[in-house]
Amino acid sequence: MLAFIARRLLQSLFALFVMSLLVFVGVYAIGNPIDILINPQADQAEIAAVTAALGLDQPLWVQYWTFLQSALRGDLGKSFVANVPAIQLILNRMPATIELAAASMVIAVVLGIPLGLLAGLRPDSWVGRTIMAGSILGFSLPTFWVGLMLIMVFSVHLGWLPTTGRGPTVDVLGFPISILSWEGIRHVLLPSTNLALFKLSLLIRLTRAGTREALAQDYVRFARAKGLSMRRVVSVHVLKNIMIPIVTVVGLEFGSVIAFAIVTETIFAWPGMGKLLIDSINVLDRPVIVAYLLIIVLMFIVINLVVDVLYSVLDPRVRVAGARP
Repeated sequence: MLAFIARRLLQSLFALFVMSLLVFVGVYAIGNPIDILINPQADQAEIAAVTAALGLDQPLWVQYWTFLQSALRGDLGKSFVANVPAIQLILNRMPATIELAAASMVIAVVLGIPLGLLAGLRPDSWVGRTIMAGSILGFSLPTFWVGLMLIMVFSVHLGWLPTTGRGPTVDVLGFPISILSWEGIRHVLLPSTNLALFKLSLLIRLTRAGTREALAQDYVRFARAKGLSMRRVVSVHVLKNIMIPIVTVVGLEFGSVIAFAIVTETIFAWPGMGKLLIDSINVLDRPVIVAYLLIIVLMFIVINLVVDVLYSVLDPRVRVAGARP
């Protein structure tokens, strides 16, 4: 296990290096932030001074080498707009995004697995067909449209829930959390539901497919032939054996929810990393964009590693490479 983790860490470092190069070149090849940041009435001397102050007068490879040296020390550069470390801006917004992503994944898991089991156990019933039809809608409806409809129905017409913002927060170990108060829950409910819709549909279909496959296996037939109740068969034999692909999807989708919550955060004005990215793109704040993308890559790498290790915890028959049986 230790050899596997060490090998994955080395692979992760290489992946981070490659991604930093691709992200840096890609972001720095698009547009010139000086055109946005400086007054249009500025003369050439002022433009040259600002360009030199930001280090944009250097060749691209020199800028990347400087960035790489600073990154190894934990410095991902300063925001062109706010003039503070880019990683500080992102970390200040990260708790809001993680809270939103966690709430959406809780909704998806709590509803998706039971509904998928029900659809798998009763595939030809009207309940099973209705669940699967609903999952198709979840895949098909655009996130931005669903978000706008949720606002129109529950905020504008019914007036039950707020449309924007995060609500009051409570500091827990130095991190601001909003879901510990009723007002915070009211604020997170609409955006988390909007963000959870696609993941909910995915888990429903994955759980149903796994359930149908498990029910056809010999060990399930033998358990039923022994006279075990259907509830025990499902909880001990079916659910346990379909958890590995579910854990994989939940882990990877949690990373994707964090990375791609941009649309939802923009619609509901949720003060997270996604909205920060949009604001930074609008002003070509390159250090913030690069830092955001690298942090997201790092989060995906960590989540993948955790999921791989959980394989052997959920099923002892599954062994990661390098682990002894």
